[in-house]
Amino acid sequence: MRILNVTAQKPDSTGSGVYLAEMVRCEVAVGHSAAVICGIAPDDPLPFPSGVSAYPVHFETDEVPFPVCGMSDEMPYRATRYRDMDHQMVSCFRAAFAKRIERAVEEFCPDVVVCHHLYLLTALVRSMVSDIPVFAICHSTDLRQMRTHCLERDVIIEGIRSLTGVFALHGEQRGEIIDLYGCEPYNVQVLGTGYNSSVFKASSPHSQEEGELSLLYVGKIWEKKGVGCLLDAVDQVQVPGKQLSLCLVGGHNDAAEYQRFTQRAAVCTAAVEFAGRLETHELVRVYQNADIFVLPSFFEGLPLVVVEALACGCRVVVSDLPGIRPWLESHVPDAPVVFVRPPRMRTADDPCPEELGPFSERIACAIGEAAHLAPFEGDMHSLTWEGLTARFVSFVRPFCKG
Repeated sequence: MRILNVTAQKPDSTGSGVYLAEMVRCEVAVGHSAAVICGIAPDDPLPFPSGVSAYPVHFETDEVPFPVCGMSDEMPYRATRYRDMDHQMVSCFRAAFAKRIERAVEEFCPDVVVCHHLYLLTALVRSMVSDIPVFAICHSTDLRQMRTHCLERDVIIEGIRSLTGVFALHGEQRGEIIDLYGCEPYNVQVLGTGYNSSVFKASSPHSQEEGELSLLYVGKIWEKKGVGCLLDAVDQVQVPGKQLSLCLVGGHNDAAEYQRFTQRAAVCTAAVEFAGRLETHELVRVYQNADIFVLPSFFEGLPLVVVEALACGCRVVVSDLPGIRPWLESHVPDAPVVFVRPPRMRTADDPCPEELGPFSERIACAIGEAAHLAPFEGDMHSLTWEGLTARFVSFVRPFCKG
């Protein structure tokens, strides 16, 4: 098959970017032809295997004179918020991507198109491509954009409804997509997420250092990812005989917020390290050296980092957000995961302030509980990117000509 993969974002810098890049890798590995339309900054490299046709839109140029648009309001790189785009910026965005879509369809001749995010670019693709099956994968941030502002809302909804099919990360998200966009239930399938099993795997053996308990967080260093609550929780963890340490891996956008975190970390009872963004081989090493992975987010889709952490042998503490618990219990039922009730939210993005203290206490208790669980050694083969890509191909193939 000839598969055209589409995203408006950088194709490797966020969870959805990794998702796209890994699908492309797996498509090529099993003999499919792959092409990519994406948005990048002028000097960004393209992280794709040899032979992949790329049709990038270069932002921060005369053609598109603003940074790459980000599906989250806080991206790990300089980005434009969709909520801040005016009519001229939207027109510029559309014109640039329309040229790549037209060129890719003409030159690459795809059998199928798969877009990432149920949002503005996906609606544009559907409006331009009517004689080829067009599918899209939801990544949760698209739903949050639709709920928090009204940029091109009617156009987006019309475009998503007319897709050949939509993929959700989990069952609860499938219901949200049906409700929000008005998609027909039979047109929305659950695809899940994956991980690279040749890279993310436990060291042998995975053992805890005597007297130490190492905690790890991987993601944006951001209040809305629960980082502030995690720092508060560390001081409340009670695991007798253990010296705690916390490593925070990821980039940040808000310098003032980051400074508040570093100042808070400086007075924590545990040793706290801000490691910044890491190369993949370095990330694997910190996963393997960690005892407990903690993801105290206020919102998530289906976090890839949880799967990677389990694959590397970590126990996991994660917010009990919609869809995550049933998906993990279905696919890795014996995994050492402790779920934490998230704070009550006053908007899609913002928790009630009075909920944050109790949330930190619950995180601390969950870390204490996870400390007594055995490291994970279960089978995760069904969760590989290879497995996910095979499921995707098997579903879309009947819609393709020839």
